[in-house]
Amino acid sequence: MRRFGLFVLALALFLAALGRDRFEQWVAATELPPLAVETSVEMLDRNGVLLRAYTVADGRWRLAAGLDQVDPRYLDMLIAYEDKRFREHGGVDPLAMLRAVGQALWYGEVVSGGSTLTMQVARLLEDGTTGRIAGKLRQIRVALALERRLTKREILALYVNRAPFGGNLEGVRAASFAYFGKEPRRLTPAQAALLVALPQSPETRRPDRYAGTAHDARARVLARVAAAGVIDESARAAAETETVPHERRPFPRRAAHLTDRLRREDPGVQAHRLTLDAGLQARLEALAERAARDAGQRQSIAMMVADHTTGEILASVGSSGYENGARDGFVDMTQAVRSPGSTLKPLVYGLAFDRGLAHPETLIEDRPVAFGPYEPQNFDGEFRGTIRIRDALKQSLNIPVVKLLDAMGPARLMVHLRRAGVEAQLPGGQPGLAVALGGVGVSLEGLIRLYAGLANGGEAVLLSARPGVAQPETPQDILSPESAWMIADILSDIAPPPGAARNGLAYKTGTSYGHRDAWAIGFDGRHVAGVWMGRPDGTPVPGAFGGEVAAPILFEAFALLKPDLDRLPPPPPATLIVGHSGLPQPLKRFRPRDAAFAEAPDAPAVAFPPDGARVETEGDRLAVKVRDGVPPFTWLADGRPVLTRSHDRDALIEMPGPGFVTLSVIDAEGRSARTTVRLD
Repeated sequence: MRRFGLFVLALALFLAALGRDRFEQWVAATELPPLAVETSVEMLDRNGVLLRAYTVADGRWRLAAGLDQVDPRYLDMLIAYEDKRFREHGGVDPLAMLRAVGQALWYGEVVSGGSTLTMQVARLLEDGTTGRIAGKLRQIRVALALERRLTKREILALYVNRAPFGGNLEGVRAASFAYFGKEPRRLTPAQAALLVALPQSPETRRPDRYAGTAHDARARVLARVAAAGVIDESARAAAETETVPHERRPFPRRAAHLTDRLRREDPGVQAHRLTLDAGLQARLEALAERAARDAGQRQSIAMMVADHTTGEILASVGSSGYENGARDGFVDMTQAVRSPGSTLKPLVYGLAFDRGLAHPETLIEDRPVAFGPYEPQNFDGEFRGTIRIRDALKQSLNIPVVKLLDAMGPARLMVHLRRAGVEAQLPGGQPGLAVALGGVGVSLEGLIRLYAGLANGGEAVLLSARPGVAQPETPQDILSPESAWMIADILSDIAPPPGAARNGLAYKTGTSYGHRDAWAIGFDGRHVAGVWMGRPDGTPVPGAFGGEVAAPILFEAFALLKPDLDRLPPPPPATLIVGHSGLPQPLKRFRPRDAAFAEAPDAPAVAFPPDGARVETEGDRLAVKVRDGVPPFTWLADGRPVLTRSHDRDALIEMPGPGFVTLSVIDAEGRSARTTVRLD
């Protein structure tokens, strides 16, 4: 107390001796500390909502805030409590100094320090001490210089951004997020009073550690600002009842994988404004966390939603938990290269439509077939015989789509994937027919790009999370508008997963080999979304199918996006919309390249015994079975008729004895099939 009084007396004598002119010269010659300070890098959504913030180099949270981002009532409380003559004085308040000396002499201890807000800013800028005379004198000099070079609002903004609030929190905005979980634009009187009280003793008043002390400090602020007329007595009484926060809240960390990537791509930007929607992002992250938890240990999930009319990414979920080590949550599965399963089939069919090889009503054969050593099988091991192209895509059959790709060549598929913006990786270097069934590596974002192009009338869409990224003036054509519409029409007719509304969402599912990846990608008239589920390390998930695990999540994602789907566009004028009977003759039935030498699709075939088999007879009789063909049937053994005019497809025929025998069957139209077996 005595030291403080001597300091004030010394200062008064010093100023008097210095003289006004020399005093002004002394202030003008003040070398100010740097006014700018590093603030946290921020990721903001399309509406300016904070998605993510990063600590500054020394590990502090310091979020930049303009005065227009802070509740005016907080500023009024701050001035009323800390420096009621802030708007009138020139950096030092002589009346406050005299009051502080008088109180110290009267009470025998320092009751108030006499520091103005400007002097506190000076101390914060230099991180200086207030306990020594030299330090106090330096604060006064810097405060006087600040008042001559900055406006009152600029000085107040420095305080708002630099004041300490306990731990590694600096600035009102960081404190508001940490203690209240919100921006400081609108604060309750209790919240504003707490933020006024904390910087006076930020460590001993931290509400997350010393809630009682914080409560008492807040009460003193409320009492003084009520006495000053900033709030009325009823507001003060109500504020007293509000609970002091007992813990710090985590800072927002939405779209963690995407924001990390964007920060690395553009490290010089302080505030990144993105196209994401913070509300949708939060809802999808909650959905992802629940879906992964329900799926079981080590499984993860990734999701992405975009507006295919603009290319804006609205939400991106890289995993079910950014810090979940058990699920490899640090891996961004929107960018991971995985097998897409059946999700490329719509593109194959669309290319076949464009090349005049097929139409949705074209008939195609789903029967055993071999392409050299490659013998594709349907997922369930069954064959459907003659089927419409439309139904083959809806049922996601493998054999028909491989036939179509064989007729076009797999290189064509790869070209159009590149046009769609898909960075596809081939395990063997050269594309084979297996690419139609997932024998190629793509990412979830790549598939979203592809389906965005399908939804956009066949024109490729450039996706971006940064606003203002224009689409190319001459976009790449993936498909013709007519083929793209026909694909969307087929996909929108696929039955939804159990319990989901039949809302006309155009979607496709996929399951990679070994059940390693489960996919669902879909779109309506405006938005496109995709879901991946599996284990990031690539280990199989037995029994996981895209239609069973990923599709329900896709439909939930659209429900979280909006209450009703946007209608798909009408067909382009040149679209051929007819039934099978109305098709031109070449489109009525798909014929592969070697069709001139192939058997008719409904020709008879020996279903049993298979060629090369070793079988036992029942006495001297052998069970045989014929598939397809037109009855009645004639069976021959080594060219000798053994059964004639049989209308049954299953029969018992007499055999000459053990050894090799060639069996032949001839139908009513003279078409035949044969097999050679060994009889025991």
